[in-house]
Amino acid sequence: MQRWRATLALLCFVPLNAALAATAAPVPLAGAELARMQAQAKRVTIVRDKWGIPHVYGNNDADAVFGLLYAQAEDDFRRVERNYINALGRLAEVEGEAELYRDLRMKLFINPDFLKAQYRQSPAWLKKLMVAFADGLNYYLATHPEVKPDLITRFEPWMALAFSEGSIGGDIETIDIKQLEALYAHGAHPLMAPILMAEQGSDLDHEPGGSNGFAIAPAITKNGHALLMINPHTSFYFRPEVQVHSRQGLNAYGAVTWGQFFVYQGFNDRVGWMHTSGGGDVIDEYLETIIDRDGQYFYQYGNEQRPLRAVDIALPYKTASGMASKTVKVYYSHHGPIVRAKDGKWVAVKLMNEPLKALTQSFLRTKARNYKEFYQSMELRTNSSNNTVYADADGNIAYFHGNFIPRRNPKIDFRHPVDGSDPATEWQGLHAVKETITLFNPKNGWIYNTNNWPYTAAGPYSPKASDYPAYMSMNPENPRGIHAVRVMENRKDFTIDSLIAAAYDNQLPAFEPLLPQLFAAYDALPAGDPLIASLAPQIAALRGWDMRYTLESVPTSLAIYWAQDLTAAFGPAAKARDVLVLDYIEAALTPRQRLEGLVRASDKLTADFGTWQTAWGEINRFQRRTGDLVQPFDDSKPSLPIPYASANWGALAAYGMTSRQTTKRIYGERGNSFVAVVEFGPRLKARSILVGGQSGDPASPHFADQAGMFARGEFKEVLFYREDVERNAERRYHPGQ
Repeated sequence: MQRWRATLALLCFVPLNAALAATAAPVPLAGAELARMQAQAKRVTIVRDKWGIPHVYGNNDADAVFGLLYAQAEDDFRRVERNYINALGRLAEVEGEAELYRDLRMKLFINPDFLKAQYRQSPAWLKKLMVAFADGLNYYLATHPEVKPDLITRFEPWMALAFSEGSIGGDIETIDIKQLEALYAHGAHPLMAPILMAEQGSDLDHEPGGSNGFAIAPAITKNGHALLMINPHTSFYFRPEVQVHSRQGLNAYGAVTWGQFFVYQGFNDRVGWMHTSGGGDVIDEYLETIIDRDGQYFYQYGNEQRPLRAVDIALPYKTASGMASKTVKVYYSHHGPIVRAKDGKWVAVKLMNEPLKALTQSFLRTKARNYKEFYQSMELRTNSSNNTVYADADGNIAYFHGNFIPRRNPKIDFRHPVDGSDPATEWQGLHAVKETITLFNPKNGWIYNTNNWPYTAAGPYSPKASDYPAYMSMNPENPRGIHAVRVMENRKDFTIDSLIAAAYDNQLPAFEPLLPQLFAAYDALPAGDPLIASLAPQIAALRGWDMRYTLESVPTSLAIYWAQDLTAAFGPAAKARDVLVLDYIEAALTPRQRLEGLVRASDKLTADFGTWQTAWGEINRFQRRTGDLVQPFDDSKPSLPIPYASANWGALAAYGMTSRQTTKRIYGERGNSFVAVVEFGPRLKARSILVGGQSGDPASPHFADQAGMFARGEFKEVLFYREDVERNAERRYHPGQ
């Protein structure tokens, strides 16, 4: 324990990062405006508990939103600002020309004039919240002159509509930037040959985004109260932990994405909600047949030829000598923007673009008091990229597989681009929530989702695929789903502790079909084959492995490096055949290929660590040294051992690296981040853990104060009620003090 504490201290006490270095000065606040904000600040109290978690109390919802954004800016203004820089398509103005087409991708859909019009159409109550959002950030800048924004010197209320659902970019980020650039970099022309890129990588190239959600009914809990496990798998430091409370009925606790004024995954004293990415088909591509009439472009639709809408989009970007700008002419059909070329046609993308309704739904669900009110918020149908696992104090548990589901012709395969000239491919409105895949109080008493299909979500009481069109569920089963059923089925007397234990069960089911094939390949080697001797100790180690990760486990290291090698080697072949790489490895590899992969894995471990017999905890580490948006990792600097593993192998407690690895050790960047478990009794009980800590400032005591607990799977008590917060208060103040 002492070694852990010493290492943690080394992680925490490093010089303040230069993230706040000046590049732009905030716009000064006028006298009347400043006075208005000062008056609002006096109506807000922020109480920081012993973990630095902000508990924001306001007279009304707008006051609470004002304080919430102010508190977020205190903890990590740069992440708040960067989310809006990205959402508004202005990243190249900070990062340079390399981000031009990332900006273009955002600007294809997000237009300030459109957002301003949406703001003007907003109901008065929502306008007040958007004004409070902007005021909270602007007041922070006014009272912290040492903080210089990278770009946004003044936040405007309409900007909240640029980022209204919870995931940065959301559906827009499914558009391939390289193909977008290939189409538009030198001016789009219908006769241009599409850039054909060789299939690279696989579905397991990165730690998967997504989450786990478990809901437990009172019938199978020890105390007779519903339980909810909130376990998002996100980029680390993507969401901080907050509580926001007002006298208008707002009292939400959970994870808020930097810069948003609603709790994205969390709970109030009556209901809880957990989003997992996935769901139904919410994005479609249309193959448009283009006709060039003397430089004027048209596309075929039924028996008519419609003109493409041409729009010039300006893309400013930073250079070594100042600012420059590139203007790109982009095209739209009625389906949406043209984003790439394929097989002599242009591809248009259609997706949800309802920022006003999305923001409304995102906030209203946090104030729901029961299942009926939560369901009413779901009827807005703008939670496009998520499933929802739900539990409440009335003892209900529920599941919504997606929310925004366009109605389509079920005879057409929308998994691939469809014929844009055929009117039969059009969306026919949206499915009502009652028509989508849902569950409510299944008899087995539990519900889960791991970004997989919904057809095992409640064991034998799960929805049936035959009852729904194929486009309502797009993801297959995954190893985490198999794992989740095992830890949930045939269980009774669940408690907060046992639900945490289930969610942190250390099995790695992905290896169950693969290792027997490896052993069979080894056993079938002919006498005298050199692999018999060279792989004997590795095979023996893997035969004796229980397929569970631990810090001390050598077989965990060997198995994961072996699986990583095979996915890298055979991922492109699997992708070219539109097959999941684990399925391809199981079905298509020769015995020799399996064994040669183990040789390469052993060699890599030996080259990097001196021996293949290296414990997993020596390899898999946590390191947070700076406040940089992308953490720089260094094997020579202090780090903590982490037992968890990638969700790719079926780990429920997910932990993986997403950036290009330049170190020998693996440093986590995505996976378990904010995790909470909630018991909805007469008095709510909850525990939580946050990767690293609440603050983005390395000089703060809350920069990495939860890191050791995170590594050990230890949760802190959630301080939900005001009296508990006050007993554990580190600081209480009004914004600006």
